[in-house]
Amino acid sequence: MKVYYASVQRRHDPSFEVEDGGERSAYFESPARVESILKALREIVWAEVSEPADYGLAPIRAVHADGYLEFLRTVWDEWLATRDVSAAPTQDAGFLPATFVLRRQVAHLPRSLLGRAGYYMMDLSAVIVEGTYDASLASANSALAAAQAIGGNDSGSAFALSRPPGHHAGRDYAAGYCYINNAAVAAQWLSSRGKVAILDIDYHAGNGMQDIFYQRADVLTISLHADPSEEYPYYAGYADEVGAGEGTGFHRNFPLPAGTEDAEYLRTLDQALELLQRFAPSHLIVSLGLDIHENDPLGQFKITSDGILSIGKRISSLRLPTAIIMEGGYNTADLGANVASFLSAFERE
Repeated sequence: MKVYYASVQRRHDPSFEVEDGGERSAYFESPARVESILKALREIVWAEVSEPADYGLAPIRAVHADGYLEFLRTVWDEWLATRDVSAAPTQDAGFLPATFVLRRQVAHLPRSLLGRAGYYMMDLSAVIVEGTYDASLASANSALAAAQAIGGNDSGSAFALSRPPGHHAGRDYAAGYCYINNAAVAAQWLSSRGKVAILDIDYHAGNGMQDIFYQRADVLTISLHADPSEEYPYYAGYADEVGAGEGTGFHRNFPLPAGTEDAEYLRTLDQALELLQRFAPSHLIVSLGLDIHENDPLGQFKITSDGILSIGKRISSLRLPTAIIMEGGYNTADLGANVASFLSAFERE
């Protein structure tokens, strides 16, 4: 299996985030996640890790607003320029706004950096540091390389070790460790070749994916996740959100309760896969979030490692050209082995 990853993705390395209640803590979405996955993949013969090509900004601009991308490109340097020149950023510096927009009330985009930051950033986990923009571009390129690898095939699969992840990033905002929506960029690129389905199995609802494709009928988006009335992102991911306009019926959420175990998850997955098969896509994108695992510090599902393999086997049984894009998963002790197990389900005779 082709695996795509660029070392520049390590450059996004915030030292902190702000958790619920205002507590400052170590950043869960760390480069150690990548090290765990790469270590596991390098121990198996069928994983071929390659550097992705640079696909330029055009595929990313097809998904994200130009103003937002320009903000990501310039925010770090602009922030440094506003600081006392004698006060160099400390090792644990990171940029976050203190004010966030109520989007339904917005009529104007502020000129000030902090005002724009509150418009383009949803929460306090999408910390921006010097390497964030370059790492995010490379992460999207990894997803595009996986999409290209399956784009001309009738079957087969590829894996993008995308980091930072992407499924919380909307058309014009960063959120939940995500800056560029890697899976959405890949899906948009593949949509010129036929219908595309996105299956998001991350513990948290893919609000960014929902935002981007909510009014489209050529891309089916399905998300299995924790109940958003209790879990992040709180304001999207409900079962009655089914698309709008031409996209009505082409988005489906399957919220699940805390404590969900293998059997219940697999029953729900079977329902999602029936919808997917009826849609009959030419290509499949899997947003692979392994924070569903029972030992993950940011999830409350009880999915075992055997359950993760079973999930992979059910999805693989569709025998669709499949690009698997890495999303969440924060228990680095188990993450690499779980990724390798999931991917092994796609190794075909």
